[in-house]
This record gives sequence, structure tokens and C-alpha cells, in this order.
Amino acid sequence: MSIAPYLKEIGRGKDGARALSRAQAADLMARLLDGQLSDLEKGGFALAMRIKGETPEELAGFMDAVQPRTLALTAPPTPVVLPSYNGSRKLPNLTPLLALLLAREGVAVLVHGFEEDPTRVTSAQVFEALGLPAVTEAAAAQARWADGQPVFMPLQRLHPSLAALLQLRAVLGLRNPGHTLAKLLPALPGSLRVVNHTHPEYAVSLAAFLTLTGADALLLRGTEGEPVADARRLPALKAFVRGQAEETLSVPAQAGSLAQLPSLPGEASAPATADYIRQVLAGALPVPAPIATQVSTLLALRRALGPA
Repeated sequence: MSIAPYLKEIGRGKDGARALSRAQAADLMARLLDGQLSDLEKGGFALAMRIKGETPEELAGFMDAVQPRTLALTAPPTPVVLPSYNGSRKLPNLTPLLALLLAREGVAVLVHGFEEDPTRVTSAQVFEALGLPAVTEAAAAQARWADGQPVFMPLQRLHPSLAALLQLRAVLGLRNPGHTLAKLLPALPGSLRVVNHTHPEYAVSLAAFLTLTGADALLLRGTEGEPVADARRLPALKAFVRGQAEETLSVPAQAGSLAQLPSLPGEASAPATADYIRQVLAGALPVPAPIATQVSTLLALRRALGPA
């Protein structure tokens, strides 16, 4: 069956397009993920949604199709999920530091994303430099968690069809809803998700999605698109419990001028970042205050969620 009726709704341009219902969005995404669309239809969908933008209801419908097709994983209670898709260009990628600090507190952490990016340093590369290579099997993930270590799993293994949707960017040169869905993916049952955005308008739409879907999450403006607080200045940390914003668990953005900058590696390469992380974990260097605050906020949020 053609998706032309859906494209007719979403493909009328920024001002003329109409949003799909949640059920329609779920049906369209299910067909896409199951390989029922032609390359032309996939391109039409990606371009139309890029121009129109996704509504929270559409994102919820897309996720209704995405979630059941995720690799089944079993983690200890209330794991934390960190979507790592941007990597770093200028600053060190400290998503692995966040993951390791949480793991040190007894939290099961899943980091997912792409292993390589030709222009950026990925979390997978930093984990590899730390002696924690990517995990590709469910049993290996459970063993890593049992050993008190975080898990990095490539999206190609966690959700192959979603990974294929993201890879359309290499052909079209534009992002599509798959990029947002990957950052919202509830990859583990009962998980606490860290959701990050790069532009202020996404803070509004992602907050609406988290409310609509009853999510447990921490929303923040990420560092170069990564789900870790900027080591130099704390962004606002907005906590959600079952979809409701919890001001008592949220933290406002740091105001005023910085008294001093943290000691960060002079380059953003994976080996340099890994060496810095080792020094922080060993206590030779302090944990950057914004990241320490993010860790304590996530721990408080987990406690508020209660038993899994």
C-alpha cells in the first residue's frame, strides 16, 4: 500500500502541511521500519518532515512503531539510558565520564549511538580507548552490567531499521525524524532517559513529548549534542517523573560569570579524553562541577521513581 495519502498531508510545505494523527504516524513508521517503502517514498517522507517538523503526537506515534522493534535487553532496576549521536568536535566528549560516574554509584548505564563519525570523536571511540569496547550481544551487555561497568551498544545492533533511517542523512544531506527518535529511544524497560537538545525550540517540543508519553527523563541542552552537561557551565536540568515536570528535582542553569574554568584536556581526541577520564576517576583531577551536579540530579531522580 502506498503512503501517498500520508505524504499528501505532510508534504504541503511549512504553512500548508497538516500533522498526522498518532495512529497514522505509527502506521507510516511501521511500514518504513519494516522495509515496505521504496527509496523514493523514504526520501519524500524525510524531506517532507524536515520542512514541516514533527509534532509531539507524531513523535509519539513514530515511537509506538520504533519501540517494539528494539533489541530486547534486560538490565538491573532503573537503568539510565544515554543517547550518544553527535560526538565532539571542539570539546572532549565526556559522555563516557558521565556513564562511568553513574556506574560507580551502582547504576546500570546503556549508551547507544554510532561507533564512528568521520568528523567527530564518538563515545564508542572513547570507551574503546578506556578498554570498554562496544557490546553487540544481550548476554554481553548483562555481563558488563554485572561487572559494574556501563555498556555502549551500536544502534545498528540495538535497532537496525532505525539506524538505516538515520543513515538516509548521508544520501539526502538532511536530518529526519529518526535522529530525534534515536535520542528519545526508551531502549530498556523501566529506564530513566537523558534527553538532550541543541536548539531552544526543541526544548519545548521534547518536553511536550515527554509529558504526552508519561516519560521518566532528564532534559537538558547537551554539549555539542551529547547528553552530558557542559563541563564549563551548568545548563538547566529539567526532571520529568511519569511525564510530569518536577521542579523540586530540576536544577536551574548556572548564571553569572565563571569564577574559573575546569581543567580539561588540551585536545578532543579519544586517547586524550580517555586519559583525562582515568585521572578524574582516580581522583587526580576533580569531576567538573556541572557533571557532578548532573550525576547527583540523576541519582535523586532515580530515588524519586521508587522501586522498579
